[in-house]
Amino acid sequence: MTRVAGAGLLAVAAALSNYSGAATAQDRFIVVASTTSTENSGLFEHLLPLFTGRTGIEVRIIAVGTGQALGMARRGDADVLLVHDAPSELALMREGFGAQRREVMYNDFVLFGPIDDPAGIRGLTGAADALRRIAETRAPFVSRGDDSGTHKAEVRLWLAAGIDAAAASGTWYRETGAGMGTTLNIAQAMAAYGLADRATWTSFANRDGLEVLVEGDPGLFNQYSVILVNPRMFPHVKAVEGLAFMDWLSSPEGQRAIAAYRVNDRQLFFPNARVVPTWSEDLGSERL
Repeated sequence: MTRVAGAGLLAVAAALSNYSGAATAQDRFIVVASTTSTENSGLFEHLLPLFTGRTGIEVRIIAVGTGQALGMARRGDADVLLVHDAPSELALMREGFGAQRREVMYNDFVLFGPIDDPAGIRGLTGAADALRRIAETRAPFVSRGDDSGTHKAEVRLWLAAGIDAAAASGTWYRETGAGMGTTLNIAQAMAAYGLADRATWTSFANRDGLEVLVEGDPGLFNQYSVILVNPRMFPHVKAVEGLAFMDWLSSPEGQRAIAAYRVNDRQLFFPNARVVPTWSEDLGSERL
């Protein structure tokens, strides 16, 4: 782990080293506001027993879109976030609501659509080009429309395509205001196009009539990060336990566990942990 100077780090290290394994998961827990993709894909069912078994710390997941998770951080309603929209995350850090941010894993987004592909996007290498064709043909497109990380990525792709998709809301462009699973169900019923994170797409069963049509564009890269909510702003935040979770996810053991998770013999998340020096300026050089 990258060395970060400061008395706060020493205090955390001392607290962790003094931790007694006799404490139970009920004695120590953290609230993690996380994206729906990590929950829906089954990743947490795989990771959390390993972490709790190692530390005795229970993790209580609140699965929401990234925008909602960031809102929880601004209210002090979570200890840790696991989210996937770097611009929004960095804004949170600049505002002082986050104490530390680390990138831990990645996968990608995919553009899916009906097998008969009325917009003719199959095999295109550029997601923006594909979205322009969908808009030109007014083929149905279903958006989460919920300020999630997936929705934020979609908005950036429409912007790159030079299309104001929101102006067409209610016509060929439909916003569900719901999570990825619900949005995929609606897309399947409408034979519509859409954007999904690959983990949820792979784990989703109701895909009859839909398939991945565009993938591999660098603009579809999907980075996940963990953020410790600032305990100086919200003293009730469980900083020691939260940092233990972040440390474990970033550790060789945690990174191996992320890489080992598979659905249908396919790896869904790829570890790439590193410490990102974007903590709030008022914390100086300390982690806490």
